[in-house]
Amino acid sequence: MIAFPHCKINLGLSIIAKRADGYHELETVFYPVALQDMVEIVHSDNTSSEIQFSNTGLNIPGDETNNLCIKAYHLLKKDFPSIPAIKMHLHKHIPMGAGLGGGSSDGSAVLKLLNQQFNLGLSVTQLVAYAAQLGSDCPFFIYDNPCHATGRGEILSPIPCNLSDYTIVLVHPGIHVSTAWAFGQLTPHAKEKSIATIVSQPMETWKEELINDFEAPIFVAHPYLAEIKTELYQQGAIYASMSGSGSSLFGLFPKGKNKPTLSFEQKFRIDYI
Repeated sequence: MIAFPHCKINLGLSIIAKRADGYHELETVFYPVALQDMVEIVHSDNTSSEIQFSNTGLNIPGDETNNLCIKAYHLLKKDFPSIPAIKMHLHKHIPMGAGLGGGSSDGSAVLKLLNQQFNLGLSVTQLVAYAAQLGSDCPFFIYDNPCHATGRGEILSPIPCNLSDYTIVLVHPGIHVSTAWAFGQLTPHAKEKSIATIVSQPMETWKEELINDFEAPIFVAHPYLAEIKTELYQQGAIYASMSGSGSSLFGLFPKGKNKPTLSFEQKFRIDYI
């Protein structure tokens, strides 16, 4: 059985307060974007290993046991011991450490695949609860629709938001921004206007009002990210922003117009969606 987990962008990102549990209260709108990985799960005859994992595409650094796909398998296996040994293959196309949620999407896709393939009977609500154990933004990928997110990102409600009239230009500069460092640069505070309200306004108002709090410190540390955002606007983007804690940026361009000519096309990976 195969799934094609997609990534997301953040429309605005406000860090509102530091919580007693060490997490942060935040507000954002998650929007699904059709840049996809591929996950395949099949039965395995190997009785010596519960899971045989392989991957192609982009290199996945770090300890394999920290991979959210593998964690998702063990999370369900603990409650459903009847799940058999499997072979799992991940083809990685979504850049990692980019603020696009690719790893979270992959982990949530495995939860849904296992539920379907082995007839576990889990409801969407139950899948969301499991996804929240994997990571704060994993529940969004169970829903697969634009969502207003609060709490630490796991409290979700559908929001009317349709970007189908726009080409999403994703720019991945290829630098890793430490999320812990980025949070440490911020002073959490409540905002006068909610992101949900701003997103409901005409997109022409977003440039001045729809802010990602992480941009300010990260643009100081990496000035050329600010230059990329400026050029996206110069080339005709109606709205441009960094996604998550970076380092990917995106611009929203009206469909039907000429493809933007970006000076950094030869330097960075760019996806037109």
